Amino acid sequence: VQLVESGGGLVQAGGSLRLSCAASGRTFRTDIVAWFRQAPGKERELVASVSGSNTYYTDSVKGRFTVSGDNYKDTTYLQMNSLKPEDTAIYYCAAGVMDVDFTASRSYRYWGQGTLVTVSS
Repeated sequence: VQLVESGGGLVQAGGSLRLSCAASGRTFRTDIVAWFRQAPGKERELVASVSGSNTYYTDSVKGRFTVSGDNYKDTTYLQMNSLKPEDTAIYYCAAGVMDVDFTASRSYRYWGQGTLVTVSS
């Protein structure tokens, strides 16, 4: 199983980016696919997740980020709008939940390599 993220980069505050997470090796159409981020010196945190029509967002990104999945392409997206400098982090997609606590990074079996998002002020 392989997860590959893309779409990161440098953007000014207020700008937008769309991250993609392409899965290969198995499908996750009915499973949770999550986006985590980790800023320097901070713990990895759950940003958003999607499972079918169900979505979850951490409070700090509600109304700005949208998570979605394309079942035909086995790809999950994270649309990020109104970006802030505090959104700067490495963003990872994760899948293969092994525990009921889907908000914890330890609960995921598969991880991508991460993509860097830098938001300048």
